[in-house]
Amino acid sequence: MARRRGPGLVGRAVAAFLVAVSLSAVRAGEAPGPPACALTRGDLTVSDLPAGSSALGCRAVGRVVTHGGVGVAVPEPGTTVSVDALTADGSARDFTLTVAADGTVSYAHEAARTAAPLTRARADAPAPCVDGAFSTAGRKEYGTYEWFIGDGPLPGRISLAEGRRAFEDAIATITTSRNDCGYDDRVAAKARFLSMTGNEAGIDREARCVRRDGLSVWDAGDIGGDTVATTCSWSRPVPDGPEELMEADVRFNTHDFPFTDHPAGRCTRAYDIRSVATHEAGHVFGLGHAGPGHENLTMYATSFACSTGARTLGKGDVLGLRSLY
Repeated sequence: MARRRGPGLVGRAVAAFLVAVSLSAVRAGEAPGPPACALTRGDLTVSDLPAGSSALGCRAVGRVVTHGGVGVAVPEPGTTVSVDALTADGSARDFTLTVAADGTVSYAHEAARTAAPLTRARADAPAPCVDGAFSTAGRKEYGTYEWFIGDGPLPGRISLAEGRRAFEDAIATITTSRNDCGYDDRVAAKARFLSMTGNEAGIDREARCVRRDGLSVWDAGDIGGDTVATTCSWSRPVPDGPEELMEADVRFNTHDFPFTDHPAGRCTRAYDIRSVATHEAGHVFGLGHAGPGHENLTMYATSFACSTGARTLGKGDVLGLRSLY
């Protein structure tokens, strides 16, 4: 009996073409998949892990993504991490990374900008009780912000007791919307100091949010030469509302900048601890930076050396808090 012969080269080529066409027709109706990723070692950029990619599929959870001079470690699904840096020149250092419950990555950040010369810009800006500008970060503290102080040296070499008083006073400025503009307190925000801790703020030497340990810690250390202080916040989605704050850490840059609790007399370049702390507490409770042209508000992206102006809130700072609380 003669053996049956399979299709020749021409037949196989035709069959392969028909299979490819049919697969293309099937895929044409499918939703596009997440962007492909091939992550290299070291820090990543938003181009390495683009919006829409999968933090799980790319095995990116825990990896640091940098943008505009700051960075964050990719959090677990269902979490947002934000870094807000107070800089010496008021330039933008804001960056947010969200990982949805299904692992999809998305970003929010301001375009990098450099402030105008500070002395001229502040003189030209509206007075704090006139300027109603504000921005919010899409998160808030729904309960009571419970916080700790790290057990290392504090800014200005103040004692633990002095640090607690300074930080509590600054946080209370936010929770009670303390101001000199005549606005009464309508802000339902709460905070409570718990204790000193050996845990550190989850912020590294390059002002990056690198870990979340469940404790909101205020401390001091080295976070990069142009960053005066940084707040790192972790939050999770809430239906029909701002995200819920889970943890917010604050670190002062005592490696590169001097601080004082009493800026007066011969002060030339030291930063007022309470002014900086009030600004950072604003980030903790969900305020974003006020941009160029709003240099006299507490939430402008620098607190100005030797100035106590940010110890109390301006009109926009109060309105921002009221919009959240």
